[in-house]
Amino acid sequence: MIIEDVICPFCGSLCDDLTVEVKDNEIAGIENACKLGYSKMMGYEHDRYERPLKRVGDEFKEISYEESIEEAAKILYNAKSPLLYGWASTSCEAIERGIELAVKIGGVIDQTATVCHGPTVLGTQEVGKPSCTLGEVKNRADLVIYWGCNPFHAHPRHAERYSTFTKGYFTKKGRTDRKIVLVDIRKTDTEGICDRFIQIEPGSDYKILTSLIAIVMGKEESIPEEIGGVKKEELLGLAEEMKHANFGMVFFGMGVTMTGPKYKNIAALERLVRELNRHTKFSLMPMRGHYNVAGAGAVFTWRTGFPYAVDFRRGYPYYNPGETTSNDLLTREEVDAMLVVASDPGAHFVNSSVRRMAKIPLIVMDPHPSATSELADLIIPTAISGVEMDGTAYRMDDVPIRFKKLIDSKFKSDFEIIGDIIEKIEKRGVKD
Repeated sequence: MIIEDVICPFCGSLCDDLTVEVKDNEIAGIENACKLGYSKMMGYEHDRYERPLKRVGDEFKEISYEESIEEAAKILYNAKSPLLYGWASTSCEAIERGIELAVKIGGVIDQTATVCHGPTVLGTQEVGKPSCTLGEVKNRADLVIYWGCNPFHAHPRHAERYSTFTKGYFTKKGRTDRKIVLVDIRKTDTEGICDRFIQIEPGSDYKILTSLIAIVMGKEESIPEEIGGVKKEELLGLAEEMKHANFGMVFFGMGVTMTGPKYKNIAALERLVRELNRHTKFSLMPMRGHYNVAGAGAVFTWRTGFPYAVDFRRGYPYYNPGETTSNDLLTREEVDAMLVVASDPGAHFVNSSVRRMAKIPLIVMDPHPSATSELADLIIPTAISGVEMDGTAYRMDDVPIRFKKLIDSKFKSDFEIIGDIIEKIEKRGVKD
């Protein structure tokens, strides 16, 4: 069986043009996928948990699915300050149920933006995000700037489908109709597809962005001859290119969000784009990593009013990044139980947080072993979104896309598992 227009469940590009061949309920071939997406979808069965596991002493013991649900419900119900974390690589439907679970147990629910594009959210709350869709970029953008990101490796088909080589309505010649600029602290492979590379000093993004704002506003005399390792003359040239583009676009990554003043970098970038819109049409967009991290923010905001780090311990949603974010809660040792869904904080959190995770009851819902599952007290295997289950995900431009179920699976989806945990908790009655 050939299935067309399949969504790739890997990165925020959510490429929707894959063709998948299925034989005997197994994926036999994939066309149009990048190496990352191909590896994930073709290797879905490799190195996988087959049954729920419970830690007994220093070893894991196989238990039944019913026992794992009962154990998870018991841990979360008895916890005074549980944390539900992850959600970037599962469906929006599962995320909504996760929020329902957080409400019922009076816990904190957080998603992976807390360690990647959380500063983007804060900057946007301060200034506003002048953005667009990837379709508009494809059809209109004649100047594309990659700032602090490396799509060549992180989003391999982004340039091909949306921003550089693709032909659009007003960019009929594709690559030759566009100028591509890379701003980064070092040369990456993305530099090879760019017309210009501007190398800046680490942590100097804010200075350079505010200098560009001054230039665009006609106050270039106020900036020095060199800023952040970049000559004033080069910044003047970049500003002129930006002002005279028909449609300009800035794609930015964690090189901007996780350096220097973090969210102030984003606020400055958004102010720059706002000023450029006095001269031409300009937009910006974060290069979201996990395929549904944008969806996690959308569902959180829809259901709670806040995009991440939402605390229900008071009986109502409370949001204060730096206080209710996962690393801060774990470092302060406030968390006494943790559920991790579709994420690997054990590989990405700070040492103090990981040490706390190792000391508390830790439940992991994941198809495959990870650094986090090595710390777990309970592991519940799940179906893989976009392969063994359908659902909704949001592309990096906040466009919702429905992904397909390709094959049947003996494993339950995140949506079903969380629903079963909620059912068990409801039978225990209302928490004090």
